[in-house]
Amino acid sequence: MRAKVRRARRTAALAVVACVCLVVLMLTAFGSGKTAEVTNTGPAPTSRLLPSGPPRAQIVALQDTLRLQLPVNQNRVTAIGYHSSGTSALALDPIGTQANAGLLKRLVNRFFGDSSSGIRYYQISGGVGPETGGLDVGAPTDTDVYTPVDGSVMAVSDQIVNGKPYGVRIDIQPSGNPGVVVTLTNIAPDPNLTVGMTVSSGRTKIGQIIDLSSVEQAALARYTQDRGQHVHIEVHPAGALAVP
Repeated sequence: MRAKVRRARRTAALAVVACVCLVVLMLTAFGSGKTAEVTNTGPAPTSRLLPSGPPRAQIVALQDTLRLQLPVNQNRVTAIGYHSSGTSALALDPIGTQANAGLLKRLVNRFFGDSSSGIRYYQISGGVGPETGGLDVGAPTDTDVYTPVDGSVMAVSDQIVNGKPYGVRIDIQPSGNPGVVVTLTNIAPDPNLTVGMTVSSGRTKIGQIIDLSSVEQAALARYTQDRGQHVHIEVHPAGALAVP
Protein backbone atom coordinates (compact mmCIF):
# COMPACT_ATOMS: atom_id res chain seq x y z
CA MET A 1 0.00 0.00 0.00
CA ARG A 2 2.81 2.41 0.98
CA ALA A 3 4.61 1.56 -2.28
CA LYS A 4 1.55 2.58 -4.27
CA VAL A 5 1.33 5.87 -2.36
CA ARG A 6 5.01 6.61 -3.05
CA ARG A 7 4.57 5.84 -6.75
CA ALA A 8 1.52 8.12 -6.91
CA ARG A 9 3.47 10.91 -5.23
CA ARG A 10 6.41 10.48 -7.63
CA THR A 11 4.03 10.55 -10.61
CA ALA A 12 2.39 13.75 -9.35
CA ALA A 13 5.77 15.37 -8.72
CA LEU A 14 6.99 14.48 -12.20
CA ALA A 15 3.81 15.95 -13.69
CA VAL A 16 4.37 19.23 -11.82
CA VAL A 17 8.01 19.37 -12.95
CA ALA A 18 6.96 18.74 -16.56
CA CYS A 19 4.39 21.56 -16.40
CA VAL A 20 6.97 23.97 -14.94
CA CYS A 21 9.48 23.07 -17.66
CA LEU A 22 6.85 23.60 -20.34
CA VAL A 23 5.96 27.06 -18.98
CA VAL A 24 9.64 28.04 -18.80
CA LEU A 25 10.21 26.93 -22.40
CA MET A 26 7.14 28.88 -23.57
CA LEU A 27 8.22 32.04 -21.75
CA THR A 28 11.72 31.70 -23.17
CA ALA A 29 10.44 31.23 -26.71
CA PHE A 30 7.82 33.95 -26.67
CA GLY A 31 8.80 36.36 -23.90
CA SER A 32 6.55 37.63 -21.16
CA GLY A 33 2.99 38.78 -21.72
CA LYS A 34 3.77 42.38 -20.81
CA THR A 35 3.08 45.16 -23.25
CA ALA A 36 6.13 45.97 -25.34
CA GLU A 37 7.34 49.54 -25.13
CA VAL A 38 10.15 51.42 -26.81
CA THR A 39 11.75 54.23 -24.83
CA ASN A 40 11.87 57.52 -26.69
CA THR A 41 15.53 58.15 -27.39
CA GLY A 42 15.38 60.97 -29.92
CA PRO A 43 14.31 61.64 -33.48
CA ALA A 44 13.64 58.92 -36.03
CA PRO A 45 16.67 57.42 -37.82
CA THR A 46 18.17 59.59 -40.56
CA SER A 47 17.15 57.07 -43.22
CA ARG A 48 13.50 57.81 -42.44
CA LEU A 49 13.98 61.51 -43.14
CA LEU A 50 15.09 61.08 -46.74
CA PRO A 51 12.69 61.56 -49.69
CA SER A 52 11.06 58.23 -50.43
CA GLY A 53 8.18 58.62 -52.90
CA PRO A 54 4.92 56.65 -52.87
CA PRO A 55 4.56 53.35 -51.00
CA ARG A 56 4.62 49.92 -52.55
CA ALA A 57 1.13 48.45 -52.86
CA GLN A 58 0.50 46.76 -49.50
CA ILE A 59 -2.77 46.12 -47.70
CA VAL A 60 -2.59 47.16 -44.05
CA ALA A 61 -6.21 46.58 -42.96
CA LEU A 62 -9.62 45.37 -44.14
CA GLN A 63 -13.14 46.55 -43.45
CA ASP A 64 -15.46 43.92 -44.89
CA THR A 65 -14.65 44.01 -48.63
CA LEU A 66 -12.79 47.33 -48.41
CA ARG A 67 -9.01 47.13 -48.55
CA LEU A 68 -6.92 49.86 -46.98
CA GLN A 69 -3.48 50.30 -48.52
CA LEU A 70 -0.49 51.59 -46.57
CA PRO A 71 -0.67 55.41 -47.04
CA VAL A 72 3.03 56.22 -46.58
CA ASN A 73 6.25 54.78 -47.95
CA GLN A 74 7.34 51.64 -46.07
CA ASN A 75 10.76 53.16 -45.35
CA ARG A 76 9.13 56.01 -43.41
CA VAL A 77 6.89 53.96 -41.14
CA THR A 78 7.84 54.19 -37.45
CA ALA A 79 4.99 52.11 -35.98
CA ILE A 80 1.41 51.06 -36.69
CA GLY A 81 -1.26 51.06 -33.99
CA TYR A 82 -4.98 50.43 -33.56
CA HIS A 83 -7.26 51.90 -30.91
CA SER A 84 -10.87 52.77 -30.18
CA SER A 85 -11.94 55.93 -31.96
CA GLY A 86 -15.62 56.55 -31.31
CA THR A 87 -18.80 54.52 -31.57
CA SER A 88 -19.45 55.37 -35.23
CA ALA A 89 -16.05 54.12 -36.44
CA LEU A 90 -16.26 50.65 -37.98
CA ALA A 91 -13.96 47.91 -36.71
CA LEU A 92 -10.98 47.25 -38.95
CA ASP A 93 -9.40 43.84 -39.47
CA PRO A 94 -5.62 44.35 -39.07
CA ILE A 95 -3.22 42.62 -41.44
CA GLY A 96 -0.05 41.27 -39.84
CA THR A 97 1.05 40.30 -36.34
CA GLN A 98 0.23 42.07 -33.08
CA ALA A 99 3.59 42.94 -31.56
CA ASN A 100 2.27 43.50 -28.01
CA ALA A 101 -0.12 40.54 -27.84
CA GLY A 102 -0.39 38.47 -24.67
CA LEU A 103 1.32 35.10 -24.33
CA LEU A 104 -1.72 33.02 -25.33
CA LYS A 105 -2.41 35.09 -28.45
CA ARG A 106 1.27 34.97 -29.44
CA LEU A 107 1.19 31.20 -29.15
CA VAL A 108 -1.87 31.05 -31.39
CA ASN A 109 -0.27 33.44 -33.89
CA ARG A 110 2.96 31.43 -33.84
CA PHE A 111 1.26 28.21 -34.84
CA PHE A 112 -1.83 29.37 -36.74
CA GLY A 113 -1.26 33.01 -37.70
CA ASP A 114 -0.07 34.51 -40.97
CA SER A 115 3.02 36.72 -40.65
CA SER A 116 3.76 36.70 -44.38
CA SER A 117 2.79 40.39 -44.72
CA GLY A 118 5.73 41.42 -42.54
CA ILE A 119 3.54 44.02 -40.79
CA ARG A 120 3.80 44.34 -37.01
CA TYR A 121 1.20 46.44 -35.25
CA TYR A 122 0.33 47.47 -31.69
CA GLN A 123 -3.02 47.40 -29.96
CA ILE A 124 -3.44 50.62 -27.98
CA SER A 125 -5.90 50.70 -25.08
CA GLY A 126 -8.36 53.47 -24.25
CA GLY A 127 -11.23 55.26 -25.94
CA VAL A 128 -14.70 54.05 -26.80
CA GLY A 129 -16.09 52.00 -29.67
CA PRO A 130 -14.44 49.11 -31.53
CA GLU A 131 -10.87 48.58 -30.33
CA THR A 132 -9.64 48.59 -33.95
CA GLY A 133 -11.80 51.52 -35.08
CA GLY A 134 -8.83 53.87 -35.44
CA LEU A 135 -5.65 53.14 -37.41
CA ASP A 136 -2.51 55.20 -36.75
CA VAL A 137 0.33 54.88 -39.26
CA GLY A 138 3.36 56.54 -37.73
CA ALA A 139 5.91 58.45 -39.81
CA PRO A 140 8.03 61.61 -39.34
CA THR A 141 6.53 65.07 -39.78
CA ASP A 142 6.27 66.19 -43.44
CA THR A 143 6.09 62.61 -44.72
CA ASP A 144 3.99 62.44 -47.89
CA VAL A 145 0.60 60.78 -47.43
CA TYR A 146 -1.13 58.93 -50.26
CA THR A 147 -4.74 57.87 -50.42
CA PRO A 148 -5.29 54.36 -49.00
CA VAL A 149 -8.19 53.61 -51.38
CA ASP A 150 -9.35 54.28 -54.91
CA GLY A 151 -12.25 56.72 -55.02
CA SER A 152 -13.13 60.39 -54.98
CA VAL A 153 -12.65 63.20 -52.47
CA MET A 154 -15.95 64.00 -50.75
CA ALA A 155 -14.81 66.77 -48.41
CA VAL A 156 -11.79 68.63 -47.10
CA SER A 157 -12.44 70.41 -43.79
CA ASP A 158 -10.46 71.89 -40.91
CA GLN A 159 -9.36 69.49 -38.20
CA ILE A 160 -10.20 71.17 -34.90
CA VAL A 161 -8.11 70.45 -31.80
CA ASN A 162 -8.80 72.37 -28.59
CA GLY A 163 -10.93 74.82 -30.55
CA LYS A 164 -8.24 75.65 -33.13
CA PRO A 165 -7.62 74.34 -36.68
CA TYR A 166 -4.65 72.02 -37.15
CA GLY A 167 -4.37 70.56 -40.63
CA VAL A 168 -7.39 69.07 -42.33
CA ARG A 169 -9.75 66.14 -42.32
CA ILE A 170 -10.12 64.42 -45.70
CA ASP A 171 -13.17 62.27 -46.47
CA ILE A 172 -12.89 59.85 -49.39
CA GLN A 173 -15.72 57.87 -51.00
CA PRO A 174 -14.17 54.50 -51.96
CA SER A 175 -14.91 53.12 -55.43
CA GLY A 176 -17.30 50.18 -55.23
CA ASN A 177 -18.11 50.80 -51.53
CA PRO A 178 -20.83 53.48 -51.46
CA GLY A 179 -21.92 52.54 -47.95
CA VAL A 180 -18.75 53.79 -46.22
CA VAL A 181 -16.44 56.79 -46.10
CA VAL A 182 -12.70 56.69 -45.36
CA THR A 183 -11.53 59.57 -43.18
CA LEU A 184 -7.93 60.73 -42.75
CA THR A 185 -6.65 63.35 -40.29
CA ASN A 186 -3.36 64.84 -39.00
CA ILE A 187 -2.57 66.04 -42.51
CA ALA A 188 -1.56 69.28 -44.20
CA PRO A 189 -3.39 69.10 -47.56
CA ASP A 190 -1.58 68.85 -50.87
CA PRO A 191 -2.05 72.06 -52.92
CA ASN A 192 -3.55 70.03 -55.78
CA LEU A 193 -6.17 68.36 -53.60
CA THR A 194 -9.74 69.39 -54.49
CA VAL A 195 -13.21 68.15 -53.60
CA GLY A 196 -14.54 65.82 -56.29
CA MET A 197 -11.17 64.78 -57.67
CA THR A 198 -10.53 61.11 -58.41
CA VAL A 199 -7.77 59.46 -56.36
CA SER A 200 -5.84 56.20 -56.76
CA SER A 201 -4.57 54.20 -53.79
CA GLY A 202 -0.85 54.56 -53.20
CA ARG A 203 -0.47 56.91 -56.18
CA THR A 204 -2.37 60.11 -55.44
CA LYS A 205 -0.64 62.29 -52.85
CA ILE A 206 -3.19 63.99 -50.62
CA GLY A 207 -0.94 65.77 -48.11
CA GLN A 208 1.80 65.53 -45.52
CA ILE A 209 1.86 64.47 -41.87
CA ILE A 210 1.78 67.33 -39.37
CA ASP A 211 3.16 67.50 -35.82
CA LEU A 212 0.41 67.78 -33.19
CA SER A 213 2.67 67.10 -30.20
CA SER A 214 2.23 70.67 -28.95
CA VAL A 215 -1.52 70.16 -28.45
CA GLU A 216 -1.95 66.43 -27.81
CA GLN A 217 0.14 63.44 -26.78
CA ALA A 218 0.11 60.58 -29.27
CA ALA A 219 -0.27 57.14 -27.68
CA LEU A 220 1.74 55.75 -30.60
CA ALA A 221 4.82 57.50 -29.17
CA ARG A 222 5.16 54.59 -26.70
CA TYR A 223 6.32 52.47 -29.63
CA THR A 224 8.41 54.94 -31.66
CA GLN A 225 11.61 56.95 -31.29
CA ASP A 226 9.86 60.26 -31.93
CA ARG A 227 6.70 62.00 -30.68
CA GLY A 228 4.44 59.49 -32.38
CA GLN A 229 3.50 61.65 -35.38
CA HIS A 230 1.12 59.76 -37.62
CA VAL A 231 -1.68 59.84 -40.14
CA HIS A 232 -4.94 58.69 -38.59
CA ILE A 233 -7.47 56.63 -40.60
CA GLU A 234 -11.07 55.64 -39.83
CA VAL A 235 -13.92 54.09 -41.79
CA HIS A 236 -17.46 55.31 -41.08
CA PRO A 237 -20.88 54.40 -42.45
CA ALA A 238 -21.70 56.93 -45.18
CA GLY A 239 -24.72 58.22 -43.26
CA ALA A 240 -22.96 58.61 -39.91
CA LEU A 241 -19.95 60.83 -40.48
CA ALA A 242 -18.50 61.90 -37.13
CA VAL A 243 -15.74 64.24 -36.10
CA PRO A 244 -12.73 62.05 -35.08
